[in-house]
Amino acid sequence: MFELRLVQGSLLKKVLEAIKDLVNDANFDCSATGFSLQAMDSSHVALVSLLLRSEGFEHYRCDRNFTMGMNLGNMAKMIKCADNDDIVTIKADDGSDTVTFMFESPSQDKIADFEMKLMDIDSEHLGIPESEYEAIVRMPSAEFARIAKDLSTIGDTVVISVSKEGVKFSTRGDIGTANIVCRQNTSVDKPEEATIIEMQEPVSLTFALRYMNSFTKATPLSNQVTISLSSDLPVVVEYKIAEMGYIRFYLAPKIEEEDAEAYVETNTKVETKTKKEAKPKAGTKPKVESMALVNVEPEEETKPPIEITPKTETNGEVQVMNMEPEVESKPLIETKPKAETNGEAEVMEVE
Repeated sequence: MFELRLVQGSLLKKVLEAIKDLVNDANFDCSATGFSLQAMDSSHVALVSLLLRSEGFEHYRCDRNFTMGMNLGNMAKMIKCADNDDIVTIKADDGSDTVTFMFESPSQDKIADFEMKLMDIDSEHLGIPESEYEAIVRMPSAEFARIAKDLSTIGDTVVISVSKEGVKFSTRGDIGTANIVCRQNTSVDKPEEATIIEMQEPVSLTFALRYMNSFTKATPLSNQVTISLSSDLPVVVEYKIAEMGYIRFYLAPKIEEEDAEAYVETNTKVETKTKKEAKPKAGTKPKVESMALVNVEPEEETKPPIEITPKTETNGEVQVMNMEPEVESKPLIETKPKAETNGEAEVMEVE
């Protein structure tokens, strides 16, 4: 038996609005510790991780760990039927192929329930290790959403650079360029309006703006957003969900087209050189390549010994295998028979 009761029903609406356009179908993992989700987008470029801890709900019960596969678009349609101040209850029985959503008004004068079929979704749960990032930026989520929206009118990608001067968002497009710099500001009256930058090393990475704009749909969940950057890791865009948990978006950096073309050309040149130089410069090649040449040469060298050894054993084999050595050996054979017997010499000359 699984059951959770959330007083702030609007919270689920905001969560689904933040992820339903990025992920179509996903598995919700239900356990004693909380209600979680982890899924990738269709292109396998972005990953979303959601956690709602059990202690954040008014009531939470999970007798055993199990998974509920749901279409997020259909789930969002169900949740939209609830008013923002309704109390939302989600129930599912063990072994059942359906899940029930129940919406109660605060005055208890209206109760509605909706049942939705569950899905069997094949997905792997990825273990995301905790990492140390070269730069961490905390800034107002509304400001980050506005920057992503403004830059998307100019270009398709955003370069996020963190240095001592602050965090810089820049883009380039057909109509021109745009640069927005946010400096650290901790002297504001409200903590949620502060911009805090923790930097171990300068970092600069490029990302697709359409994904960043998709991530900013989680802005209503939190006043602040945390952006964690490292040169060898995907960026992490995190929104805290009150005291309940978080929603994190992971996005792989984008390689610029010019860099990608140069990379491909460089690799192609290296491969071409290897193929051309393999034949004329066998001695300068690595051991693996030179071994093939060494194995071929002994086969040619072993032929003469095979032809020479039969000469001392049987004359028939020599005559069959090599005609040229017979011509060279005639003077030697002719001189011996002349001294011993003329008959043998005459037979040899006739042949």
